[in-house]
Amino acid sequence: MQLHDDETMRWSAKVVDIDSTEVLFEHHADRSLDTASIGKVFLLHTVLDQVDRGERSLEEQVTRRPAEWMDNSGLWYLLQADTLSIYDICALIGAVSDNAATNTLCRVIGLDVVQQHTAELGYRESGLDDIVRWPPQPGHPKTLSHGSARELVRFVSDLAQGRTLSQASTEVFTRWLSASMDCSMVASAFDLDPLAHALYDPDVWLWNKTGTISCARADIGVAMTRDRRVAYAVLANWQRGDDRRGEALAAMRGIGQGIRQHLVG
Repeated sequence: MQLHDDETMRWSAKVVDIDSTEVLFEHHADRSLDTASIGKVFLLHTVLDQVDRGERSLEEQVTRRPAEWMDNSGLWYLLQADTLSIYDICALIGAVSDNAATNTLCRVIGLDVVQQHTAELGYRESGLDDIVRWPPQPGHPKTLSHGSARELVRFVSDLAQGRTLSQASTEVFTRWLSASMDCSMVASAFDLDPLAHALYDPDVWLWNKTGTISCARADIGVAMTRDRRVAYAVLANWQRGDDRRGEALAAMRGIGQGIRQHLVG
């Protein structure tokens, strides 16, 4: 596993064996970068924390507003239904990083509430910065989210070990992310069916969340076999106008191959 920084490309990465705590790979793990949609995991976590506290039900029905409509990333913008349960809205975020669902849920939960919850969990270099806006607007954060590999590995590792949510909510969270259809980055090394890889496919079970914009690729998650579990976060940023996505994707696949080797030999 190798990564190289230069004048236009910056990386933050960490890979850890969850149960042995062995650090398998690390590269500028404390560097906080633009993580595009990765920060949506803090929104999902806030929802489930409220469920655990008895403050919210996943069956609650929510109606989207016209101002929250966003196309591109997602599926809701193609659907006729304007009203969905919070569970279904979260499932859309986990599976297809749905931007409209993110904006609607942020309005219901409160972006400030998400940010406070993230801080209470102890994260200082990672978080959800804003709702999804297009085109970008002056006076608002320049990034949708930011994060460091060290903190994001801690986030997914703590989830995998049931440290931050109840068992029931942990299972719901990981089920949402097991439906993630983006296997183009680190996950590409596992040769999964992108539309159906919950549980083992064939020997690796993956749940992950990715972030994609024109100048960034990011992938965090947990990959496991029946004997081992690995938590990873790999984040790449480059200068706008200098499209290095092919290079970034190749390097991320290489890290995934190292993870697969550790898992299955």
